[in-house]
Amino acid sequence: MEHNSTFPIKKNELDMLRDEASGYLKSIQWEQSQRAKNKDKEAKDESILLFLSKAKGGGASELTSVSKTILALKKRLLPDSVALPVFLNQTLYAVQEGLTLGIWIKDSYNDASGLSSLAEKRSALDASGKREFESKMQTATAFQLFATAYKILHDLKPHASDDLSVMKQKFAGIPEVSFFSPLKGISCCLFYYDKYLSHPDIIGSDKDVIDFTVVYFEALIDEINLRKSSLEYTETITDRTYKLENSDFAVSGWENTFSGTAKSVEFNKIQFEQIVGNKDAKHFARRLTERLLSYDFDAQKNPFQELGGFMPVFMGYGIPGTGKSMLIAAIATRLKEHSDNLDIPFLFHPMPDTLISTFQGGSAEKMVEWMKPMQDPTKLIFAPIDDAENNLQERTAQGVSAGVKEVIGVFLRYTEGAYAVNYGNSSIGLFTNLPEMLDKAVISRVQGRFKIDGARTENDFLDQDYIWWRKFEKTMPEFVNMSNPSSYDYLRDQGFVKSMGDVLNSIQKPTEERVHEVYDRVEQQYKTNEHMFFASLYKEIQKIFPFFSSRDVRNIQSAISLRLTDFDLEQDWFENPETYFKKDYETKFNMLQELMKTNMKGLDFSEIRRQEVVRYLDNVATIADTDFKRKVDARINQMNIELEARERFNKR
Repeated sequence: MEHNSTFPIKKNELDMLRDEASGYLKSIQWEQSQRAKNKDKEAKDESILLFLSKAKGGGASELTSVSKTILALKKRLLPDSVALPVFLNQTLYAVQEGLTLGIWIKDSYNDASGLSSLAEKRSALDASGKREFESKMQTATAFQLFATAYKILHDLKPHASDDLSVMKQKFAGIPEVSFFSPLKGISCCLFYYDKYLSHPDIIGSDKDVIDFTVVYFEALIDEINLRKSSLEYTETITDRTYKLENSDFAVSGWENTFSGTAKSVEFNKIQFEQIVGNKDAKHFARRLTERLLSYDFDAQKNPFQELGGFMPVFMGYGIPGTGKSMLIAAIATRLKEHSDNLDIPFLFHPMPDTLISTFQGGSAEKMVEWMKPMQDPTKLIFAPIDDAENNLQERTAQGVSAGVKEVIGVFLRYTEGAYAVNYGNSSIGLFTNLPEMLDKAVISRVQGRFKIDGARTENDFLDQDYIWWRKFEKTMPEFVNMSNPSSYDYLRDQGFVKSMGDVLNSIQKPTEERVHEVYDRVEQQYKTNEHMFFASLYKEIQKIFPFFSSRDVRNIQSAISLRLTDFDLEQDWFENPETYFKKDYETKFNMLQELMKTNMKGLDFSEIRRQEVVRYLDNVATIADTDFKRKVDARINQMNIELEARERFNKR
């Protein structure tokens, strides 16, 4: 869903609400419903749910103080110190800040939805007005609780344990969640939070406090998500984004539940000049960074999406040892350096190695959690999947685990479908040595692809050695007593090419035999500058490769669009961001259009189209044939081993 406008949450406005939030932590009053009390009547005495259902005070309504419970925990966890344990203090502060932000969000909803004016004339409302007042009150409460929980998760999840499964097993759910009014909603939420903190089996260490708080407020968000469809008057929630000033925190309707909880992963800083060869890959990577950096945070869209030069999913493939991991680091380095210079939040978000779970449904849950941050419109996101064949393997292959199938199912839904929200600020890169092992549906999502082929020329190999031995030269001059090449300056060939045309000039005909044969046959009927040539070619290709579909044609169109937008952004724009990057969306779009028109004057559309079609179809054939060839080679190799073994055995 596209949000129409962004509203700032000003920190000085939050300062005025902090006392109210602190008051909730000092004392709230809640009367449990009979349903909550009866929820686990038949359970054993040690049951956590039964513990929750027993009121301490014995009266109809019970007073609770979270801050007193925190102090009691402090005495138990750190009896000999006057200071609060670090995580306990951090949790208490995060809950206070979450409550403060929730109050602000609720007040904003009240004003935007007209609830404030209804409250002022409440005594004079007719039946219809009273019903509207009550409905809006429930929605305000739900949104306040959602924003509170979301802010707490944003602040605490980066500090929580990676594995929360033990805490989740201890957790027995929230017996009731009240949407009756904001005060009752907060009171109910904090009452059960406090009950859990008081249970002797829940908190055994300082770290448990953060872990439990994350589990509790994740459960609260889940409960709100289950019930939000019954809420009315949500238009002023879903049509806007609230962004906390000087922060990467934002609330976009009910969406992006876990956006902002992902933190950027550390990576080795590598410059493109350190990567030898790979002209195609380096050029694609440079274009990718320029396009991502053109994203407009205010408009929440990217002008390159309109121009047709942006790809949310791409693939780099090549044999082992050609520089895939270095390329990932180089893209991240370039994006981070430019983002820091432009004061833009950047998230390096690689897929974790531990994604596949042995528990049923566990892999899908982890994959959803990994994909969610990519729907966050408040930062630039680069999400590489290294060794993509491990988690996105062909589902029909023998022995593929249920976890891999779950991961692929989530990937497909989030890259094209109901969940696929792309603002033009995030890009997923599949990097693989074995593209033929990737699931066919996953490959069909790939809108841009490039070969990572490493060093290919004498000069490339010269430069690869030079990068290695120059370290000795720096510390021990004259140690490397070898003569330099007479006609080549080191690293001269390792810069960027100007355009893809420089890389692709040599592509005349398909290199794959079956594609070449079809191409020649169709070329006898139609010229390559006729539209019918391509329509006929696609139809013939489909006969050979039945999985070739309309999506492949769309991917070819994307690749052609990328070529048409294959121009350098002006260097001055990077040095003086005000001239382009800091401009409003329309201005940026118009500036890019002018650059595009200038660039296209020297291009031949039919020739570019022909080149990209040949490139794509060769790639389709290579991927389809390689798996079969590998299996044949493996079988031949095994037969040779058996023959050699038999010969040696007979000679004994």
